[in-house]
Amino acid sequence: MSDDEVGFGKPPKHTRFHKGVSGNPKGRPKGSRNLATVLARALREKVVVNENGRRRTVSKFDAAVAQLVNKSASGDLVALRQLMALAGSVENQTGGAPEKTLTETDNKVVQNVLKRIESRSREDKDDD
Repeated sequence: MSDDEVGFGKPPKHTRFHKGVSGNPKGRPKGSRNLATVLARALREKVVVNENGRRRTVSKFDAAVAQLVNKSASGDLVALRQLMALAGSVENQTGGAPEKTLTETDNKVVQNVLKRIESRSREDKDDD
C-alpha cells in the first residue's frame, strides 16, 4: 500500500484538513451571542406595569406570562392553547405535580363520600 492511495475514507492529501487551519474560517465571530443568551437577556429587562392602580417594576418575562394567563382567563382560545402547551412543558421538565399521599383516615372519608354519591345517583335513576 502506498501513501498516495485514494478511495473510501482516504481523500486526496491536498483536500484533507490541514493542521492549525480552521475548517470554518468565516464562522461565528468571537464575542457574538447565541439566540438563547440574547433571549434570556431581553426577558430579564425590567418594565413598569400598573396593577390595581399601583405601579410595579417586573421583568418582561413576568409581564408576558401574566398577560398570557389573563388573556386565556378572558376566553382567548389561542392564548389558552399556548398556556396549556407551556404548562405541559413545565410539567414534563419538573416531572409533574408532586404526589400527595392520603392517610388511612383520608381514604375512609373519600370512600364514604363516593358511596353516598353512588347511592344518590342510583336513587335518582330509580325515580325516573
